Amino acid sequence: MTAVALGNGIMFTYIPFTLAREAGPSWAAGAAVTAVAFGGLIGCAIAGPLIRRVGHARLFSCSMALVIIAALLISLGVHPVLWIVARMIYGIAGNTNFIISQSWLNHAASNEWRGKAMSFFYMAYVIGMGVGAWLFGRIPAEGNLAPLLTIFFTALAILPIGLTTLPTPPPPAQVSVDIKMAWRSSPVAFIGVLAAGGLSMVVQGFTPIYAAANDMSQTDIALLVFLMQFGLLFVQYPLGVLSDRIDRRIVLAGTCALIAATAVVALNVSFGNFFLLMFVFAVFAGAVETVYSIANAHANDRAPPRDFVQLASTLLVAWSISATAVPLAVTALTPLFGDQTFIYAAMVVALAYAVFVLLRLRERKKVPIQARENFEVMSAQVPNAIALTEPASEQVRQGVRADNL
Repeated sequence: MTAVALGNGIMFTYIPFTLAREAGPSWAAGAAVTAVAFGGLIGCAIAGPLIRRVGHARLFSCSMALVIIAALLISLGVHPVLWIVARMIYGIAGNTNFIISQSWLNHAASNEWRGKAMSFFYMAYVIGMGVGAWLFGRIPAEGNLAPLLTIFFTALAILPIGLTTLPTPPPPAQVSVDIKMAWRSSPVAFIGVLAAGGLSMVVQGFTPIYAAANDMSQTDIALLVFLMQFGLLFVQYPLGVLSDRIDRRIVLAGTCALIAATAVVALNVSFGNFFLLMFVFAVFAGAVETVYSIANAHANDRAPPRDFVQLASTLLVAWSISATAVPLAVTALTPLFGDQTFIYAAMVVALAYAVFVLLRLRERKKVPIQARENFEVMSAQVPNAIALTEPASEQVRQGVRADNL
């Protein structure tokens, strides 16, 4: 998956940079971001049945083939509609890949080090995305070298799966969405995942478009996207540790305030002050990722073990719906309000969620320390599908947690 991330990082920078610089329709770059999220929603629906039909290893190869097909379509030249279709194909494959990889890793890991393994998986993937963006800054933007490199890294990713001797996991659980249950368990967590899906897609997806529209060079855009990924380490981790010690809702409200404050600075920072710009957007991205990880932890704090599978399924679908709807709205509003629309959108979503969290603080007591899950580093760019895809290991985790309670 780290090899996959290298190719994805190239494409996530190459496509908005190229579409923003070409004389095509103004909505094309934003529509490409929305198409990825919509494809991810389709992937949520089809991945489980397909894994049950052909197994993890075969479906991984098939989903990698879809990524290669998408990159091949993009390599044919700048055709905005074709590129949008290609990004939707990638989105379908992307969520399928996450579900397969998280399921397999969760199945292979023991209870003692599963959390560390998953945290390392998230960090390796996100940093791989950043390195892929950095690589794009070192190659010609003209021509089709970027999609060809993506094809190379994707083909490379198939090799360890094809040669592994690890047994494949059991079939995944049936997708079961229960919004009432998720809301009853934790309204703060449910709305938090909704907010995080939209926030992550607009900040990560529209920042390269915004930079290209402001005549930032290819190298500088690639470096900006690369450094944004380190917010996962320098912003999310300390806030996540803090959320293990105090009420997570207080940390969520504070994180939303940080997003809003950073958005104000991002609106006013000059592109001539590149180092300040990089710092601001790294904090911006890191704070957005933090909402997702803490909301997931809070959901597990509140839910009884018997609801873990349904809760994970519901949150995964909620994330995908929000990750589609919010970028779609930003794409529609950008011609009216300009290239900074995504920053305003992130500010509005963060402030609205902060108000909701503060209202809930007055209505419900905090979760006792002994009843909490431990915080794990997670990324809103990698939807959490562990409970959905690995029922056997999840049952073990439920039993352990029930004993602790």
